[in-house]
Amino acid sequence: MLLDTPICDFGSNAPDFTLSDPDGKQYNMKQQLGDKGLLIAFICNHCPYVQAIADRLAEDVRELQAEGINVLAVMSNDYRYVPQDGPAYMKEFSRRYGFTFPYLVDEGQEVGRQYKAVCTPDFFGFNKDGELQYRGRLDDARLGRAVNRNKELVNAMKQIAATGKGPERQVASMGCSIKWS
Repeated sequence: MLLDTPICDFGSNAPDFTLSDPDGKQYNMKQQLGDKGLLIAFICNHCPYVQAIADRLAEDVRELQAEGINVLAVMSNDYRYVPQDGPAYMKEFSRRYGFTFPYLVDEGQEVGRQYKAVCTPDFFGFNKDGELQYRGRLDDARLGRAVNRNKELVNAMKQIAATGKGPERQVASMGCSIKWS
């Protein structure tokens, strides 16, 4: 089912969490909240929307990381219902697309629910104080491979890193519904 993300709730605080990657290494959200902010991306392996942007996401994240912006990805789908979203497949997906950021398993789906994530991909951009400043799409290329795409997420996160505030105009992300248990 195709869904759009809600409008950004500017200033809402990021709920803290600790999740593990498929190898069991734990990551704490508050510890990842750097001086330039934090991007949290809710993604999964099987969603055609995520598959369509995965290369661009990996490229854009490398650009953000070079600017000192931290990134975490969270997989909140019920992988008992959708086995291809399970931890072993997450490792392969991450390797295939060259992810340079932790891809975390939200097995109990608590983090997805706390953040009110609705679809994959669903992007949350926080300033250094953990205040939400961006909830929009990756870029304007949609499912295509636009050469001259507008990197909306990159531009927003760079603005947040520099000013603490996100852009007033944001276009909702769209994707597959999160598969809740």
